[in-house]
Amino acid sequence: MRRFKFKSVVQLANIKLSVKSAAIVLASSTLVSALLGLFRDRLLNSYYLGTYPTGIDAYTAAFTIPDFMFFILTSGALAVSFIPVFNQRLITGNKKSAWELSSSLLNLLAILTLIASILIMIFADPLIRYVVSPGLDESGMILAINMTRVIAINPFLFSIATVLTSIQQAVGRFIFYSFAPAIYNIGIIIGITWFTGGINLFGVQLFAGGIMGVALGVILGAIMQLIVALIGLFGLGMDYEFRINWKNQGFRSILRLLPARSMDQGIDYINGIVNTNLSSRMGAGAVRSFNQASALHQMPVNLIGVAISTAFFPKLTEELGNGDKKEFDNTFRTALRMIIWISLPVSIIAFFGRGYVTSFISNIGNNDSNGTIASILGTLCLAIFARSVFHIASRGFYAYQDTKTPFVVSIFAIGLTIILSIWFYMAGWGVDGLGMAQSIGAIVEIIILLGILHKKTDKELLNKAFWRAIYRMLIATFVTGCIAFSMTKFIPLMATDSSLVITIPKFLVISVISMIGYLVASYFLELKEAKPIVGYIKKKLFKNVK
Repeated sequence: MRRFKFKSVVQLANIKLSVKSAAIVLASSTLVSALLGLFRDRLLNSYYLGTYPTGIDAYTAAFTIPDFMFFILTSGALAVSFIPVFNQRLITGNKKSAWELSSSLLNLLAILTLIASILIMIFADPLIRYVVSPGLDESGMILAINMTRVIAINPFLFSIATVLTSIQQAVGRFIFYSFAPAIYNIGIIIGITWFTGGINLFGVQLFAGGIMGVALGVILGAIMQLIVALIGLFGLGMDYEFRINWKNQGFRSILRLLPARSMDQGIDYINGIVNTNLSSRMGAGAVRSFNQASALHQMPVNLIGVAISTAFFPKLTEELGNGDKKEFDNTFRTALRMIIWISLPVSIIAFFGRGYVTSFISNIGNNDSNGTIASILGTLCLAIFARSVFHIASRGFYAYQDTKTPFVVSIFAIGLTIILSIWFYMAGWGVDGLGMAQSIGAIVEIIILLGILHKKTDKELLNKAFWRAIYRMLIATFVTGCIAFSMTKFIPLMATDSSLVITIPKFLVISVISMIGYLVASYFLELKEAKPIVGYIKKKLFKNVK
């Protein structure tokens, strides 16, 4: 009976979703994961940021190389290279080839990332000491090296899970794919709350505890995420083969597409290594402060840009696969307008409410650490908008199976960002300078990408109606900014506001009133994105009024 119920639940969760439903599921799961991430960071910061900044800097630095290897070998490279080719096989009814290329890719990436994980364990010392965080003191350096060796297995576990969830994403099944990151955060939270106190088994102490316990929680989260990805395969009929079929044309197509996107991911993450390197030279806690501000600014990017563009991507590839470029243009414009319409007010509210947002991840009061994080977040608010747009802009190229153009543009944009970061560091602008460099580079990147994509579509993509809509969105955003600024003066953040019970209601009031103002302004400016929402509200409020 239990088995039957479990089977039914899994089958229900694996129902193919429409673009609208997929966007809702992805946004909801991203929100859940983000909230768990906030709780995770709040626990970490409350334990270590104020009392052991060197330790938490070491923990943050330990992720740099393992994450770099995962991003360069798998991550987004897999999603944008694998899904179009896999979908093409399914549309033409060639399931045998689809499962064959899936098995081949899974096996290849598992081998590559396992080798990478072993190499990270071997060379952790020189990588941390001379590349990632040379500014750490000796105790922080040793701790970072040891934690890097523990976390080094992540690329291998993540790669297998990513291949499995990409298969589910390709066929329009987003439930298990979308909630896997939340499971990962739960593993880390377990590490913070239980493993830091030590691990005992039958009276024998297996692990003494401390911040190293958090690293063990990271591994637990990765294993749990992999298990969820495996459950999501139920009912898909995947025919796995323990071999790499080099003759499969689909597999060869993916290998041709993979290097450019992999290098794109790698170049982008080199920027993160540079930031960690520079911030490690700015005093204890600087690495963590910049990391936390970056994570906070990335949350709305994932919630808006990643969720919406991921939901639209299969449809974009399908339309181009059918040769319907006009429908592709319409779908792309719809997704782009939606992302811009949502990300603009979020960016402006994040700027004026940055102090409140920072308090979510730290309960150590309005001290210097919180002030530093809030200041960096302010410089990254423009990047919230730009990086949200980037995800749909880049997927426009990926739908054309063009991974080289975004790669070349990324090289230029990341190069510019790194030059600006070093320049601002040498000018003495501190960690704020790193944030400003990120925003400038992100804006330049989307301007170039959208310009090239517009030409690629015979200059029909970004038409006059699109630009008129953007102009009206900017007016509505200005109104929102005025409201948000006024609300922060009316409901100020006090130095004693360290409890979520106090800060969350304040931020919610500011955000809700500001967003209502944006919605009303958008409606009167006749933006089509606002009309369904206003219509739904009217229907609910006045459904009994004739």
